[in-house]
Amino acid sequence: MTDVDYVIVGAGSAGCVLAARLSESGQHSVLLLEAGPKDTSPWIHVPIGYGKTFTDPRVNWMYQTEPDPGLSNQPVMWPRGKVLGGSSSINAMVYIRGHQEDFNDWERLGNRGWSYHDVLPYFKKSEQHCFGESEYHGGTGPMGVSDFRNDVHPLCNSFLSGCEQIGIEPTPDFNGKTMEGSGLWQATIKNGYRVSTATSFLRPAMKRANLDVKTNAQVTRVLFTGREASGVEYIQGGIRHIVKARREVILSGGAINSPQLLELSGVGDPTRLQSMGIPVVHAASRVGEGLQDHLAVCYFYKSKVPTLNNQLRPWWGKVLVGMHYALNRRGPLGMSVNQAGAFVKSRPELARPNLHVYFNPISYTVTKGPTRKLMQPDPWSAYIISFNTCRPTSRGTVHIKSSDPLAAPAIHTHCLSTQEDIDDVYEGARLMRRLSSSPAMQAVTESEYKPGPDVTSHEAILADFRARAGTVYHASCTCMMGTDPSASVVDPTLRVHGIGKLRVVDASVFPAVTSGNTNAPTVMVAEKAADMILSA
Repeated sequence: MTDVDYVIVGAGSAGCVLAARLSESGQHSVLLLEAGPKDTSPWIHVPIGYGKTFTDPRVNWMYQTEPDPGLSNQPVMWPRGKVLGGSSSINAMVYIRGHQEDFNDWERLGNRGWSYHDVLPYFKKSEQHCFGESEYHGGTGPMGVSDFRNDVHPLCNSFLSGCEQIGIEPTPDFNGKTMEGSGLWQATIKNGYRVSTATSFLRPAMKRANLDVKTNAQVTRVLFTGREASGVEYIQGGIRHIVKARREVILSGGAINSPQLLELSGVGDPTRLQSMGIPVVHAASRVGEGLQDHLAVCYFYKSKVPTLNNQLRPWWGKVLVGMHYALNRRGPLGMSVNQAGAFVKSRPELARPNLHVYFNPISYTVTKGPTRKLMQPDPWSAYIISFNTCRPTSRGTVHIKSSDPLAAPAIHTHCLSTQEDIDDVYEGARLMRRLSSSPAMQAVTESEYKPGPDVTSHEAILADFRARAGTVYHASCTCMMGTDPSASVVDPTLRVHGIGKLRVVDASVFPAVTSGNTNAPTVMVAEKAADMILSA
């Protein structure tokens, strides 16, 4: 048994940031526990390698949701990082903070200190941005963020021209003054390598004597002394260990694992816990409730001009792009296939964008599940345009199915359970057709082959969406923050209501999912949490 000041559970997007910041002064001892291995796989660090780690159980929890009536009763695979860096080591690296009003919404819900004005300094603190230091960006932070305007596929320019032709104006920076519009994605890539929170925050910090990082160490429960967290129990190499925390235990397991661990530890709905023989430490009915995610569908188009399919499908193309990457750290292997996109208001009366559009100059007919292969695209020239609702109103749940800490929890997504989300399906489909019918896109398009030009009625569009849509891997909100313990899990300082010395710091604390990719706001939450923890 060992005593430390802070125990952090989960070395993912948030946990690595916390470990680096809490150990920075050298005054506090920090133990970081990660259930997965070290991030030594080369597929983690080569940007397009996420096509491999997407289905690799060695670094990926590879959860399966429960069958969802909203998705034709299909289960959906939910990749989650199980490795140093967590999901920041296996994601598509797109860097989007979210709309400024997303964070103002958080504050309007009672979470003082979480407005856009309050969180902007923490976004900037984390960044080593290619645009340099400015009103909206940081230039000296640990996390490299790059721009790929000189490297994207030429079809991206056709997409951007098509956007302008249907009235979607360009924005120079989705993370700057104006999110609305079309443009090229920024990405957490630097010098041809993935920038995870493990490589950017944790790796330099691991040289410190006051930081201990243990991998392949799965935490099975939080320990309590009365109404305070006092440590954790974990298994490493088949051996049970206990570690005590003098100051705090911090859960950073993400939107699946953090509520799971709370319930395994006796914090949750008493009826559920008692039915599984788990002693109730604290009644907290909202643990695991409120799950949100972004749900997208791809529209496939055969192309008149070459796409990345032509480069990455044939063996000789793989050799050529591999050689180019080895020599220059550039080309298709050195970036994401998610290269361009837009944030769009589908109706002019809306105050902010409600649709997130993605453009990929590549196609793989299998777009979800364990058989998707980014390095084995379709054997014809094609591209994809896809969309999802920015701020879905449907909410699901994550709950344990047994008291076994090694058993996966039940993930109920409850997709398309509100009329607002269904309406956005229709509007997104109309937007896909408007974009693909623009002169710029017509000039490069042979035909729409999924869902096909005959899918036009509301009934057919919704049925197609239910059959083909899949997650964009932005799970959040299962330990949401708020001031009312009956409606939230943590308070605005991210302390678990009713429990001392226990916080949750990851995407599960979002009161509502942000408009866009969730890695950047998760890093921000950890940066802000570190300041709150150190000032406590």
